[in-house]
Parts: sequence; C-alpha cells; structure tokens
Amino acid sequence: MDAYDEIAAAYADTTGRAVLETVRAYGVTAVFGIPGTHNLELYRPLADLGLRAVTNRHEQGSGYGADGWAQQTGLPGVVITTSGPGLQNAMSAIGTAFCESRPLLVISPGVPLGAEFQDVGTLHETKDATAMVGAIAEWSRRVTSGTDAVDAVHDAFALFRTGRPRPVHIEIPLDVLEAAADVPAAARAARPLPVAVRGNADAVREAVALLTSAQRPVIVAGGGSTRAGRQVTALAERLGAPVVTTLNGKATVDEHHPLSLGSNLRLESARRVAEDADVLVVLGSKLGEAELWAPRLEARGAVVRVDISAEQLHKNLDATVGIVGECAAVVEELLSGIPAAPRPPRHLADERAAIADETRAALPDTVELAKVIAAALPHDAIVAGDSSQIVYMALANVLRQSAPHSLLYTPTYATLGYGLPAAIGARVAQPAEGARPVVAVVGDGALMFSVNELATAVEQRLDLTVVCVDNGGYAEIKQNEVDRGIRPVGVDLVQPDWVALAQAFGATGRRAETHDEITSALAAALAAGGVQLVHIPQTSSVPSAASSTSKDES
Repeated sequence: MDAYDEIAAAYADTTGRAVLETVRAYGVTAVFGIPGTHNLELYRPLADLGLRAVTNRHEQGSGYGADGWAQQTGLPGVVITTSGPGLQNAMSAIGTAFCESRPLLVISPGVPLGAEFQDVGTLHETKDATAMVGAIAEWSRRVTSGTDAVDAVHDAFALFRTGRPRPVHIEIPLDVLEAAADVPAAARAARPLPVAVRGNADAVREAVALLTSAQRPVIVAGGGSTRAGRQVTALAERLGAPVVTTLNGKATVDEHHPLSLGSNLRLESARRVAEDADVLVVLGSKLGEAELWAPRLEARGAVVRVDISAEQLHKNLDATVGIVGECAAVVEELLSGIPAAPRPPRHLADERAAIADETRAALPDTVELAKVIAAALPHDAIVAGDSSQIVYMALANVLRQSAPHSLLYTPTYATLGYGLPAAIGARVAQPAEGARPVVAVVGDGALMFSVNELATAVEQRLDLTVVCVDNGGYAEIKQNEVDRGIRPVGVDLVQPDWVALAQAFGATGRRAETHDEITSALAAALAAGGVQLVHIPQTSSVPSAASSTSKDES
C-alpha cells in the first residue's frame, strides 16, 4: 500500500460516502456541481458508486443541469456545491426549482459543529447557510451526524415521491462530512415506495356527478399532471373535452391529439375556452399569473381541482370540488365512475384558428422564425429555452410535442441562463442507445448568462445543438423604456463573433441568415453531432426588430 492508498483508506467510509450511497440507492446516476476545498469527501465515492460527475462552470449551471436531468428521468436532480460562494451561486437554480415545483436535492458542506456564527474569518465562512437556503427552498436542514444526514436524504426522497416536488438542501458540517460514518449498510438502502395518494371518496363522487352531467367540460393540465398523461388523455376522450395546458404541463396530452389546444393557457383565446366550460377540471396547477399572463382565470361554471397539495385547491381559483391526491391515481378514480362510452369530441377548428391568429399577431416575424426552427427539428426533440421571446412568445406555441418534459423552460421564475445547462442535463440523462436529440433555443442575451457551459458540453462529449437567436441586446426592454419615455439605456449590447466563440470552446459554429440557411444549418448540425452552435442574426433573417430576449418578462 503506497501513501496514496493509505490516505484513501482513512476515508474509506465517511458520512460523505454514506450520503452518496443512499442517493445512488434511489436510482440517481449523475450529480452536477464543482469540486471545492470543502466538498471533496462528497466527490471521493462518485466513481466507485457509478455516479457520473458533471462539472459545470458555475453552480447556477449545476442547478439548471440537474433540473434538465430530473425532467427526463423522473428522479430528483442532485447538486453538490462547496460551502459559502459555491452554495450561494446555486441559489437562482434553487429559487427556480421552488417556483416551478421541480425536485432538486442540494448537498453542501458547512462550518464544523460548534463553529456556527463565530465570524472568525475561516475559508468560505457563512453566517447561516441553512437559513439562507431555507428562505427559498422547501426546506433546508443542517445535520449533526452521519445518521442524521442519511435520514435527511430519505426524507427528501419521500417528499419528492409523495408531496409537491420542490428543492431541499442538506448542510453537512465539515467535521461530520469527513468523519467515519455511523450508518449501517441497511440504513443506506432506498426505502419502499409509498402508496399513491388517492382522493377522498366523497369528493371523487361529487366530481364524477359534475362531469357526468357536463355539456361543455374542459381540462386544464398543469405541471403536476405530466406523469399522468395516459390517464388525462383517457379522461379527455371519455368526456370529449378539450385540453389546454400551462407551459409546465405542455404535452401532458399529445399536442397532435384532436382534443389538444396546446400549451396556450397564457393566450386570451385559449383562456376563453377554459372560462366558458360548464365544468372546468384543473389538474396539478396553481393557475398562477405567470402561467396565465392574466390576473386570474375567471371560470363561469363548476370547478374540479386535483392536486397533491391541499394548499393548491383554492389558490387563485376556488374549487367547487377539491381533491387531494396524485393526479394519475385520482383521474383513474374519476374514470371508474364516469360512463365508459366516450362522448363525441368537440370540434376545435375555430378555437385553434383563434389561438393561431393571436400567436401570429403578437410578434409575426418572430413567430415565422419559430416556425422555421420548429419545422427543422426532429419530431422527438427535447427543446430547452430561456426567457426569450423566440421561446415564450413563439416556439412554445408553434412547436407541437408528443411527450411532456420535451420543452424545458421556467415560466414562473423566468430566468435567463437556464436553457443551455438544462439542455446539458437533459442530454446527460439520455440512454446510450436511442437517445432523443436535444436542442437549446435561446436569445443572445440569455446565452451570455451561461455561455461558459459550452465548455461543459464539450468536456462531457455531448451531442447538443444550441440555436442563438440574436437581436443585438435586450430589444424588448428597450421598447419598454421607450414606452415609458426613457431614452434607451443599458440595452444595446456588444456581440461576440458567435461562430468564433463556439470554436474557441471546441464546438462547431455556424451562421444562418435566411430561412433556407436556418433549415440547412440545423439539419447539418444535428447530423454532424458533437456540440454545435447555430447563430441566427434575427434582424437579417426577419424584417422586424422584434426582441428575442427579455430579462424580466415571463
């Protein structure tokens, strides 16, 4: 045994290993983060446990990468940060996961036991890291032993399985992290999957009675319904009911289905369909203003709401009947009570035409560009986007997808810098065989928030195409300033040579100005593989100066 092995032997079974063994036992296969001075005992066991380490170039990217990975696997994304600034760098991603109800487990070291609040100037010293994260996460816990740390991991997975999925944080004091584990092997095994939460029988009966007699039922599917696509589709067909989704619920029902009105709840024409229902079924959505682009949904008929969280049942819209439970389980119960003979489906040609007209009227040139991009993408592509107009005002409307979590986006937190790292996470989650193509579509301003993650994609040897729609700055905010009588300030941005920048990172850069060039450039990029960047100067490819990026619009 050489000196290296002697040192390694001293750390053969630490609390850090026990925590990661427990994470691995639940099926997690990748972690995102950046190694640092204080978190090395969380990195030591990764290779031995078969956990892929994705080293991002900023911990915000780690959180967004873990989010993209989680949406493809159905498991929580896991982030390892170091103490102090590393954890603080991940805070935007934690806030995003909270607002979008995404499962995220963040593990960080902390000051040793007994060193809390000493303010003596130790490396990365933070006044109260647990309170800091707890202010924006579902919960944040500072543990005191290996057993306590492993129990916290089990508690996190119990929340992800049975409650509203939101981010949690475990702070492990440095002396506990590096100490020999006090956790038996059996305690590190995954705990049994809890039974699905089913709805109250009386509430289910009330809902069945309403739906059985409904003449114009409509279903609104939110992010909490995406794991229940089969059941929601069956309910829509049984009722002959149109389905409109939030952006987080996009493609819960295949958007090519004749009853789907797409992820257009933020458009007035689609909201009108929902508001005119005599029975409106809301599945897994808080109906927040950011998803509606309106103060509230004004339902005129009865409202049936299904949600895993009781707090959601009357939020923003009072329920006539509220049912707490997992969406798939509750919808199965509803189906068992509704007559099996499907009703004739509603013909939705007029409604689709109104949605298309409203979409086109908002930003016609941007919508036309989005159509070109959408037509060039493979039918099964996973698309990640930022809070860029090319995404939320156009691509999300015109891109019809067949499976949920195929559009990675953050409609509530509306952050910039999300799209590229989320795409990386989604690509890492793909199987070796039969991988779905992954494409990030972002504005130029958005891409500059996380352009460093191109290095991560190259280092991980990913097949990933990035489409940068460039209008030279924050054009929407510029227009907002003009509308308020403010002379434009801080919105016209210097642009890099995007093709050269991509090549500097080891990627391939392409420039496309006309619609035909965009189509051929995307085809070539997807066929070539590796990391590809397609730069589209929007003012060249379309005539208007419509914005591609908004820093504060959802």
